[in-house]
Amino acid sequence: MVKRALTCILLPLLGIPSCAPVGPNYSTPDNPVPDFWNTGLQANMDTSTPDIEAWWRKFNDPTLNKLISLAESQNRDLAIAAERVEEARAQRGISRGALFPTLGAGGGVSRNRSSESLPFVPPNPINIYDTGLSSGWETDFVGGLRRSVEASSASLEATQEVYHDTMVIIYADVASNYISYRTLQRRISLAQSNIAAQKKSVQITKDRKTAGLAPQIDVSQAETNLATSQALIPQLQGGLSATLNNLAVLVGRYPGSIGGMLRGSTKIPTPRESLSIGLPANLLRSRPDIRAAERTLAAQTASIGVAQAELYPKFGLSGTFSLQSTSSGNLVDTDSRAYSFGPSFQWRIFEGGRIRESIKVEESRTRQALANYEKTVLQAVAEVESSLASIKYEKRRNQFLDKSVTSAKETASLIVDNYTEGLVDFQNVLDAQRTVFDREDSAAASSGQFAINHVSLYRSLGGGTKMPKQPVLNDKP
Repeated sequence: MVKRALTCILLPLLGIPSCAPVGPNYSTPDNPVPDFWNTGLQANMDTSTPDIEAWWRKFNDPTLNKLISLAESQNRDLAIAAERVEEARAQRGISRGALFPTLGAGGGVSRNRSSESLPFVPPNPINIYDTGLSSGWETDFVGGLRRSVEASSASLEATQEVYHDTMVIIYADVASNYISYRTLQRRISLAQSNIAAQKKSVQITKDRKTAGLAPQIDVSQAETNLATSQALIPQLQGGLSATLNNLAVLVGRYPGSIGGMLRGSTKIPTPRESLSIGLPANLLRSRPDIRAAERTLAAQTASIGVAQAELYPKFGLSGTFSLQSTSSGNLVDTDSRAYSFGPSFQWRIFEGGRIRESIKVEESRTRQALANYEKTVLQAVAEVESSLASIKYEKRRNQFLDKSVTSAKETASLIVDNYTEGLVDFQNVLDAQRTVFDREDSAAASSGQFAINHVSLYRSLGGGTKMPKQPVLNDKP
């Protein structure tokens, strides 16, 4: 350590640049990911470079596009994240400022009186006028300040990626809530259609009872079935209201202020275009949370050098120039000049092991940051795999549900005809109507979930921000 310190002192005096900064030089960790996705891709998916910057447009829904645009400009979480970027940028400016000399100015007037019991008593009292400049500069021979700038630059980049990750989350939340809203609207519409059919059944039972062809129990069962179906409407409407309020907050509006935007079409949006999802390796560039974790690791690695710099002496240059006089009239005379300048150094020779323990703290934090980066990559791959599986199996489920709806409607129509002719018991009618209601509701919910699963896939791919063309590099001071 002493040898390095002496070398770093002598080199600049000989006109040779100062030593390289202390501490480890950062390099992006080698974190291998699988070559292919474990879950099989759908027929409309491929592994070409993903186009996910504005993925919501693939749903072909103008209202969704408008909501995303509102969220981009009005969402409060995004506003907070943007201000944190500005804060990090200012912090980097503070770190960079330490590399340059400082210059200050000052002055004042004081009236002094000395004790007259001293052997040599100056004139009492006396006025002293002074003004001047002071400057200082830490030469950063071992690079501690440069490592600090490196750390703050990487922290700024990490904060920018957190902002991008917030965009990914907000856009996905807006789309998911919007799809949920349309799904609830569809389920309410289906419930109302089934209620209309059940009202007809109630009337049929009443007519048959009046004609002496059916007992009162058929009427009671029909009315019970109708009331049970009607009870679902308020539950769905409550969910619709809550979802609308969630959307309002996401786009920076008060609850109830965006209802007009959602009038019109009640169709559940679904993606119509083919989807390119890339390979697992693309996630290292496309996911902002991975990029943020990598930049955090870079910042923490530089912090080791900041801590190690405390083992070495710090050298600086300082100087002052001032004008001092007992009279304001001759303050600017040449005899009033006073100055001082020269080099200085500080060396924390004995600190009870605190410096070396501080280095160990930063090294441990760096290992934690590396583990967090690796964990983030693992989670990213797992999220994509889960989204792919959800899309695959929900699509299959939705296809079966659509078939069951068609079959249930045909069965219900036949049973109602047979009941009208007195060929079957009314219990068969009730069962058939409940089956139609249940299957249609399940199919609508499945269609909504299928669309939301696509949103989850876009989110897991890092959709909503522009993927950098090159890997993120450290911002050197």
